[in-house]
Amino acid sequence: MEWANQLCENRQFGSKMTDSKYFTTTKKGEIFELKAELNSDKKEKKKEAVKKVIASMTVGKDVSALFPDVVNCMQTDNLELKKLVYLYLMNYAKSQPDMAIMAVNTFVKDCEDANPLIRALAVRTMGCIRVDKITEYLCEPLRKCLKDEDPYVRKTAAVCVAKLHDINAQLVEDQGFLDTLKDLISDSNPMVVANAVAALSEIAESHPNSNLLDLNPQSINKLLTALNECTEWGQIFILDCLANYTPRDDRESQSICERVTPRLSHANSAVVLSAVKVLMKFMEMLPKDLDYYGTLLKKLAPPLVTLLSAEPELQYVALRNINLIVQKRPEILKHEMKVFFVKYNDPIYVKLEKLDIMIRLASQANIAQVLAELKEYATEVDVDFVRKAVRAIGRCAIKVEQSAERCVSTLLDLIQTKVNYVVQEAIVVIKDIFRKYPNKYESVIATLCENLDSLDEPEARAAMIWIVGEYAERIDNADELLESFLEGFHDESTQVQLQLLTAIVKLFLKKPTETQELVQQVLSLATQDSDNPDLRDRGYIYWRLLSTDPVAAKEVVLAEKPLISEETDLIEPTLLEELICHIGTLASVYHKPPSAFVEGSRGVMHKRLPARTGSGESTESPDVGTAAGGSAPEAAPSIIPSQGDLLGDLLNLDMAPPTTTGPPPPNTGMQMGGMDLLGGGLDSLMGDESEPPHVPPRTDILRSPSPQPLSPVYTHTDYTYTDYSHTDSPPDHSPPDHSPTEHSPPAELGGDIGGSPAMGAGFGAAPAVMPASLNAPVGGGLGDLFDLGGGVGMPMGAYIPPKTVWLPAMKAKGLEISGTFARRAGVIQMELILTNKAMSVMTDFAIQFNRNSFGLAPAGPLQVLTPLGPNQTIEVSLPLSTVGPVMKMDPLNNLQVAVKNNIDVFYFSCQYPISMLFVEDGKMERQVFLATWKDIPNDNESQFQIKDCHLNSDAASSKLQGSNIFTIAKRTVEGQDMLYMSIKLSNGIWVLAELRVQAGNPNYTISLKCRAPEVSQCVFQCYEAVLKN
Repeated sequence: MEWANQLCENRQFGSKMTDSKYFTTTKKGEIFELKAELNSDKKEKKKEAVKKVIASMTVGKDVSALFPDVVNCMQTDNLELKKLVYLYLMNYAKSQPDMAIMAVNTFVKDCEDANPLIRALAVRTMGCIRVDKITEYLCEPLRKCLKDEDPYVRKTAAVCVAKLHDINAQLVEDQGFLDTLKDLISDSNPMVVANAVAALSEIAESHPNSNLLDLNPQSINKLLTALNECTEWGQIFILDCLANYTPRDDRESQSICERVTPRLSHANSAVVLSAVKVLMKFMEMLPKDLDYYGTLLKKLAPPLVTLLSAEPELQYVALRNINLIVQKRPEILKHEMKVFFVKYNDPIYVKLEKLDIMIRLASQANIAQVLAELKEYATEVDVDFVRKAVRAIGRCAIKVEQSAERCVSTLLDLIQTKVNYVVQEAIVVIKDIFRKYPNKYESVIATLCENLDSLDEPEARAAMIWIVGEYAERIDNADELLESFLEGFHDESTQVQLQLLTAIVKLFLKKPTETQELVQQVLSLATQDSDNPDLRDRGYIYWRLLSTDPVAAKEVVLAEKPLISEETDLIEPTLLEELICHIGTLASVYHKPPSAFVEGSRGVMHKRLPARTGSGESTESPDVGTAAGGSAPEAAPSIIPSQGDLLGDLLNLDMAPPTTTGPPPPNTGMQMGGMDLLGGGLDSLMGDESEPPHVPPRTDILRSPSPQPLSPVYTHTDYTYTDYSHTDSPPDHSPPDHSPTEHSPPAELGGDIGGSPAMGAGFGAAPAVMPASLNAPVGGGLGDLFDLGGGVGMPMGAYIPPKTVWLPAMKAKGLEISGTFARRAGVIQMELILTNKAMSVMTDFAIQFNRNSFGLAPAGPLQVLTPLGPNQTIEVSLPLSTVGPVMKMDPLNNLQVAVKNNIDVFYFSCQYPISMLFVEDGKMERQVFLATWKDIPNDNESQFQIKDCHLNSDAASSKLQGSNIFTIAKRTVEGQDMLYMSIKLSNGIWVLAELRVQAGNPNYTISLKCRAPEVSQCVFQCYEAVLKN
């Protein structure tokens, strides 16, 4: 607390030996005595009494009853007594606002005192008293103090502006204090400059869209001048401010780096990390072939190494930051491997972090040294550390191919130790090595099989099962080994069960005559005796494949596997860029953006590194994707991007024309974003829900990994597969059920499968059992309201958001991209405006999307038919489909885009309104609406407020219908109109809504019900946007 900090300052005015006596009193009834002493005529007695009051306040006693008596002591020339009274005021003014007004005159008078310490003390105290009535009296004294002749007063007043802004932002803006604060950046005193920057930064954080820190080359020069002379915390404020500036070109960037570099030798680690942050950001703009670039890399290493000689806690913070730096620029520390070797007395958290960085720095030049260290670590006593060391050996093998043989040999040596947890970790990493180097080290399988009985951890058991299944043709007794796991199938973890199922199917496809009984046994266990929907789904897929088309099953299950990536735990590039901009803060320790852990941070601006302006450099990346709609080339196996690498698919654009050139067909209920074959992607979002009869059923498009679609695939979950043998009759529209049940053995699984033509042959899912209550007429409660029709007007046009700038020219070498999304005649359009602000002609445009929540993908090429000359603008409309690959994004409607031209590839993110996915056949029948509303759990219901909307219910309904939000019914209860609406998304998800509109009340209440509650927030945002625009 502010008053506690000042209390520490006050100790210089009194005897440190005697102040403790004020905290030892245990008298009762002392308030009366203190009151008498405070009103004493003797100054010393009065000061002693105030000290006693402050001591009581500090230990938690309530001395607010003495407020008027303490305030009377303000009229004094004694600086120590005045400070003590101000401390008391700061603590109790909030609980006694009316009494605090009594002190205003003294504050105003003190702000004009001849002593600058008293002037500063008065304005600082007034800023800390968070009482609205006092703030209006603070304005005039604060204005004078901001222009005071003494720099100590000015620097105190600068911080006071930030405090006042927190209390009453409008008052600060009206009084012009922000402009005065900006002027203080040009102050002659460096500490005033630092405090002004700190105050403006604090205000800018709470108002991210305001351009308070309008930095330009002139103001940057002033900040750099002040940097050399202010205190260490002042330097941190200025460096953090510099990090938010984007230089005009590489020359300015180099100039700033040269002036910031001396801060790297500062004794304060916070200053060092802030300087590193600035340099890491501005290095982005320096050409790599520049001599200064190499010099800067060399200068960055020593300060980072020095940070590792501090105490363990500081070491950990430094290591977490170094981890980010090494991922971005490993060349900085590539010669400093030894400093990351673990010491015997390092705490475990430091050891694990050092180990991580060692792997990131491992290369062919130092791999022998690294492996020797890791082998030593594997004999330590700390189990967690040993496990990570063993895994690190495997990562070295995958990262540095030349070391793979030595790593495998080291792992075999560790297996021979027979230490249980070492053996298990070694088997897990050897499985990854097999994936990276197929048909190279399989000779060790016999050694691995010898340790089969000692495996008791799920991950190790799953890895061993994978190895047995993958190399079943080389293991004579593979069926016996897998059968031994099958004995306790239901006691195994899901991970092991799934792996065992796949391994036995692989074994069957390789040795069909010997293992037919085994595969039937595992399929029966997985589908009939298991409660796990993932396991059951996979079992049904395999069962259907094996029973209808064994050749196709072989192509799918035994397909050549892509190689695993070298770095599986790299931070996703856009997140890494943001974290580099937060070096030296808590975000760099958590490895999460501030918005992930700071409450109320919805307005936080996401920071990005500036674009390089130097000589173009190509980003080498694995071939992980093709242009939207194109087929995957049958070339060498591609590398799987790491799980966290959201831009993995965008890094290498295949610019061949997509196979689909026309606009996509209108979405139907059966179309949906693709999902992974065995249940990946958006499990909960994309429709793992039960549906009542006659409601369009949830459907899954299962996409084969091979370029040719595999037709005879059929999926079941416990929501979509139902045995109707115990009901009177299934719904009329259900397809024939060929799913395996207790009464149907695997041999009877053949035959065609019904389903919608939109799904192609072999797709379809039986709906859930009809609840008995739906067969009877519905009455009472919600049922009655559907008899009351609502008059709704003619639909208006669909809402189209205004175009916004998605990619500024300064970040894309002169190419500016603006755009929006629209839905016209059932086709989603991405409407783009491309502007060339560079001096060269731009040609060869192409576009690709990353995987996203709803499978959005270009349905055709980007049609820029003529070269885009300097200062020219062209408008392009790109049709989109919703059958692209799926991955859940945050936020759900985030879309990551890559645009390529003859100059470079550029990346940006934008957010599409989810209303673009609302399809035209989303109007439910009333009875179906009612049944569905009842069937969706109440936990899935979300309620929101739409404020400041002045439409009546009919106008609102008409406006919403233009965006495919259909009103099913309307009723009026006690003057409140209640609209019941349905929405259908392109992936088959239904959203039901109840909108309450009261005449004369501009605030609407909306309740949303959906089986995938993740979409409710986005749907609410669409309601708000449509109704308010």
